[in-house]
Amino acid sequence: MRDMNEDSGQRATAESIERGGGGLSVTDLLAKVMTAGTAEEPTATAPAAGVGVESTRTASAAGVGVESTRTASAAGVGVESTRTASAAGVGVESTRTASAAGVGVESTRTASAAGVGVESTRTASAAGVGVESTATAPAAWSPESLAAAIAETAGRFLPAGRLSPDADFFDAGGSSVHAVELAAELESELGVMLDLDDVFADARPVSLARKWLSANGAEAAARTPSAPAISRTSGILPVPSPRTPPAVTTVPLPDGTIDPYSTARREDLDQILADLALADRLPFTRSPEPLPPRRILLTGATGFLGSHMLLDLLRHSDAHVHCLVRAADEEAAAARLGEQLRSYRLPWSSEVRRRVTVLPGDIRQPRLGLSDELWHTLAHELDSIVGVAAAVDFLRGYRSLRSSNVLGALTLAELAATGRPKPLHHISSIAVFNEVGITSMGEDDPLAHADRLIAGYDQTKWAAEVALRRARDHGLVVTALRPGGISGHSRTGAYNPQDLSSGLISAFGRFRTVPAFRYLNAAPVDWVSRVASAVVCEPDAWGYDYNLTGVPNTLDDVVRDMAFGGMHVRVQDWEEWRTGALARLEAEPIPELAFLSRVLQSPTALKLCEATLKGPAALGERTDALAEALGLPPAARYDARAQLRTFEKLADDGLARLPHKDDQPYLWFAETTEGSVHPIGNATAGVPCSMALTLSIASMYQLVKERRMDVTGEVTCPAIHPRPLTVEHGDVWVRPDEGIPQQHGLRHQLLRYRLRLRDADGAGWWLEGHKYARARRDLWRQTRALTVEIGREGEPASLAGEVVVPAGSYVRDQIDGIKVAAHLTSQEKRAAKLTWLAWFGLEMGRGLLGPFARAAADLLDLRRTPTLTEHHR
Repeated sequence: MRDMNEDSGQRATAESIERGGGGLSVTDLLAKVMTAGTAEEPTATAPAAGVGVESTRTASAAGVGVESTRTASAAGVGVESTRTASAAGVGVESTRTASAAGVGVESTRTASAAGVGVESTRTASAAGVGVESTATAPAAWSPESLAAAIAETAGRFLPAGRLSPDADFFDAGGSSVHAVELAAELESELGVMLDLDDVFADARPVSLARKWLSANGAEAAARTPSAPAISRTSGILPVPSPRTPPAVTTVPLPDGTIDPYSTARREDLDQILADLALADRLPFTRSPEPLPPRRILLTGATGFLGSHMLLDLLRHSDAHVHCLVRAADEEAAAARLGEQLRSYRLPWSSEVRRRVTVLPGDIRQPRLGLSDELWHTLAHELDSIVGVAAAVDFLRGYRSLRSSNVLGALTLAELAATGRPKPLHHISSIAVFNEVGITSMGEDDPLAHADRLIAGYDQTKWAAEVALRRARDHGLVVTALRPGGISGHSRTGAYNPQDLSSGLISAFGRFRTVPAFRYLNAAPVDWVSRVASAVVCEPDAWGYDYNLTGVPNTLDDVVRDMAFGGMHVRVQDWEEWRTGALARLEAEPIPELAFLSRVLQSPTALKLCEATLKGPAALGERTDALAEALGLPPAARYDARAQLRTFEKLADDGLARLPHKDDQPYLWFAETTEGSVHPIGNATAGVPCSMALTLSIASMYQLVKERRMDVTGEVTCPAIHPRPLTVEHGDVWVRPDEGIPQQHGLRHQLLRYRLRLRDADGAGWWLEGHKYARARRDLWRQTRALTVEIGREGEPASLAGEVVVPAGSYVRDQIDGIKVAAHLTSQEKRAAKLTWLAWFGLEMGRGLLGPFARAAADLLDLRRTPTLTEHHR
């Protein structure tokens, strides 16, 4: 669901890819394969009420001839289909036979339209398309004319201003937002209503035209999708190697029904199987030298994880890093890389630039969009390849993402196997386990069933990892690194605004509600990057699978962490939470969370969320052992303290809402003081003074970040006014300035009061008070005595004195008398009280200990020259 595209020329054409993503064929062979797959159009004939239909098409593209004849009949009629294709001089003939209800059927396809037979002949070429067609359909559109109209409309949303009918809308620079606008435009202008999931699944105009015509009963659109984009020398795909999990397809059950667990589309599964076979065409290679890399190719360096990995590779190795960046030239590529690094609060200094070579290219293009000379130079000079690039969008379908996420990985594998042997470190994803009902997600556990993966992104990551497992059988050393949710940086707060986990956490904090879930497998980007970079630089770690998911968060962990940050949340079931979040997002639109709104409305994305929320905890025993062996920081739970800076950054950007002073308090207690004040310079003329205050906390975030409490109440001082003064605004800071000592270290600040007062006549006053710790035995009184100064607003202090909390009321009011908000459960109330008392007690203890530690240091000081403190004493 992340949209990485910018609206500017060629750069926009694949922004999502460079942040991490892209895809190619394996050199020229794969380029021809993709061309052939695009040129071959499906044909179908459909009987209705016993009427036979015959269709013949011939297509020519880049020298590839395809001829297909199909005949379909109603139940009980034999059907025979023969196809002949030529790609790069290879003839392909395929015959398929199936049986249904005892009837022999070969490649049976049916479509009906008012019982009318259709015969169509078409011829297309790469240079120009000629179409000769006769068709009877209930709509005025033919597939070609509708595809052309959709392409013309889609071109308005693209940087180039045009789109070929057989080109993918997203690959041409369209974004998720543009897709939503395109769907609305097609409905209003053409009367073509398309489901958004269909647009995201396959955004080629020809495919969208077929979907709409098929859904509206148009005979010409009932043809089945084209064959997978791969040339074959037999009717059977290559058999997976023993080290590769067996390929999975969806087939009808014996009773004719479809497996209820299957969620993938048949055409997507066919394409996945075809793409897996491409790995068997990779060259064989020998093992690389087991030495730390000195020249690394990094893709996806402008993305969130890739940018952090670039800096970690530079910090923790002597390697020179070549970064593939999509741009028109080297100067533009360097500028774009620097801009992205700075946006994530990472340095782009002269030292960094000295060790980085920026290569303008595109991972979706043959040979990465590089010249043949540069490709061969890299093949012989590089000694490591790190593939971080991936198109991350949970709404788009497999066909829309495959060139970025699957074919791009295979191109990197080809480069790794060409010339000097090189290890390939592939950033996969925990999404390869994203099957509803999966029981375990260990590093060596079986991956999900391909036909039970829901989203196109999950399918592409699965296909890429399985294809690279086959590449291992060719001698290639492949390391699979599987992050889960990549959270914000634990120190800088930098985050990925379009990441699903960031979007969900933003919604949790903003709406104060959380959907029930089992585990959140997420880790901060700095930890994920550091471990991944260590694997790249350690030869003994190459060739294995790693789960970079950290310590999973449970629902209780998240609720407790958010409460600690002052964001008390209610737990709801998934449907209730989704409905409420959508209503809030509609009532209060937030541009940065628009993608989350689209996800929550997409049936496909909702299934993905369900699999994520109901999935088990990801386990990383091998990762933990590696971190321990290399002395890396161990995996730690992404808790409230680690999230704090990210929440602050999210709040600054309008994505989350931190607790505010005006929020209703969730914990409060009373404090009464009695004493006297006197005019400045006249200590003998004392006047009674008392305060009846209420100290409250709107959130624990106040204490963690500001160490502050809010104050309301009244101050009674006849020297100012005969009637009590009201506290308009008040704050109390605990150990302000970290308790920095005053008066040569003899006094340490415990508490500081600052009140703005208003008397009955409307005049303004201020009060400043301090509780000090001293190296004396009257510790009990030090925690209760408050030295105060009072003055008129805008003027210096005119009164000074001391007020003290009565010994009998301290425990009664400030411990036993603590009140907690009624909306919290009894367990949350107890936790709030204990958390406050533990935190406040620890801070007061540190404050009281400071003067004694300073006095002890002075007594043990053996210097001959007396210090200022000794002289004062």
